[in-house]
Amino acid sequence: MATEGIEAVFLETHNWGKAARFWQSMGYELEFATDHQSGRLRNGDGPYVFIAEVPEDREPRTQIVLKVADARALDLGADVEVVTPFEKTHHGTAEMTVRDPDGRLWSLQAPA
Repeated sequence: MATEGIEAVFLETHNWGKAARFWQSMGYELEFATDHQSGRLRNGDGPYVFIAEVPEDREPRTQIVLKVADARALDLGADVEVVTPFEKTHHGTAEMTVRDPDGRLWSLQAPA
C-alpha cells in the first residue's frame, strides 16, 4: 500500500488570529480551534489546513502531509529514506517523516 494523496497542509504562524482570518477570507471554514492558539480549517472535500502559532524567535514552517490509510500496511520500498518511523501523536494519529531525493522532508499521517 502507498500513500493516498495530500491529507493536510500544516502551517506555523506568529499570529494565530490573523492567520485564521486570512484563511477564512480565502473561503475556508473554521472546523475547530484549540486553547493553545491553533486550529483546523477546511474548504470543501480537499485537504484541510492546520495552523499553529509558534514563538516569534522561531521561523514559521509549512509542511505538506500525505495520507496513509494503515501505517502497518505501508510499503515504501528501498528508494524512500525514513527519517522517523511512525510515532503516535497527541491528536490521535501516527506520523512518520521521510526524505525525498532532493532532501525535502515529508510527513505521512495515518490513523493511530
